[in-house]
Amino acid sequence: MHIPAISRYCATAMLACGLAATPAMARSAPAALKVLPDTLEQRLAACTACHAAKERGDAYFPRIAGKPAGYLYNQLLNFREGRRKYPMMTYMVDHLPDAYLREIAQYFSELHPPYPAPTSNAATPAMLERGRLLVLQGDTAAKVPACVACHGQQLTGVAPAIPGLVGLPRDYINAQFGAWRNKVRRAHAPDCMAEITSRMTDADVAAVSGWLASQPADAAARPAAAIAAPLPLQCGSVPGMETRDGETRGAKP
Repeated sequence: MHIPAISRYCATAMLACGLAATPAMARSAPAALKVLPDTLEQRLAACTACHAAKERGDAYFPRIAGKPAGYLYNQLLNFREGRRKYPMMTYMVDHLPDAYLREIAQYFSELHPPYPAPTSNAATPAMLERGRLLVLQGDTAAKVPACVACHGQQLTGVAPAIPGLVGLPRDYINAQFGAWRNKVRRAHAPDCMAEITSRMTDADVAAVSGWLASQPADAAARPAAAIAAPLPLQCGSVPGMETRDGETRGAKP
């Protein structure tokens, strides 16, 4: 692969991250550069620059630590294969093989730093109550299932491939609803989240994100080992679930 000339600063950063640098670049690095340990933690410094190890709770950078490995692997594939669109993430994973993506996903799934404290938001008591009802009970008339029906009773996710919703900032949750609606974020068909978000009003999205972001998270929270009941609708990203055409989809961890 042809690598264009880059500045010494960029070379140092890439070597430190270990994601984009190649062995040939490492051998040709100037002698003055500090030799960093070749560990997975050091290689993934590029990831923790945004998805901070201590989980700052930034508005648009989600918590990835402790999420199920299958979910994280699916998202890395989605960025690499164009189902999710964010240039920085696509650049990071564009040339990484499946085995390395699995290794990255497994690494972050085993980290469990403390959750950030809930942040205050502008949700009114009425909005918070509506959000609570949607998260815990859903809306039968609108055909919107409860969040807990898929993401677990404690909203900590379900192994191997359903993410937790606790500890996420309100702005990030809102942004993901928008991404599904605008087809900037997609998953393997049938795309259950795209279907659910299409049934929700803007007010309901705001209510759900406001309630979720206001909930404190237990530091000992972990993804559930299994879903308590059958999923309310087919989801192509969940291993073992069949699509409407009878084909089994979903990247298995």
